[in-house]
Amino acid sequence: MTEQKTEGRARRKTRQGVVTSDKMTKTVVVELTRRFAHPAYGKQMTRTARVKARDDQFGAKTGDTVRIMETRPLAKTVAWRVVEIVERAK
Repeated sequence: MTEQKTEGRARRKTRQGVVTSDKMTKTVVVELTRRFAHPAYGKQMTRTARVKARDDQFGAKTGDTVRIMETRPLAKTVAWRVVEIVERAK
């Protein structure tokens, strides 16, 4: 009988966002937007976070919607990488 290991690396976070800058070499800036209800009043709120993601294939351009995945730190400010381009900018 073989046992499956449940320990080891945890699932990596994946997020979907829009590329706002592609001016760096191998790195793009992705804007992540999340909507949620205010805890006390219930009003819909929007919060944005800008993260830097590694794009080795130079495929993502400004305006593209991309899926990024959390990874080990690749540089001082880069800890995400581009997994796929969901939608190209028009």
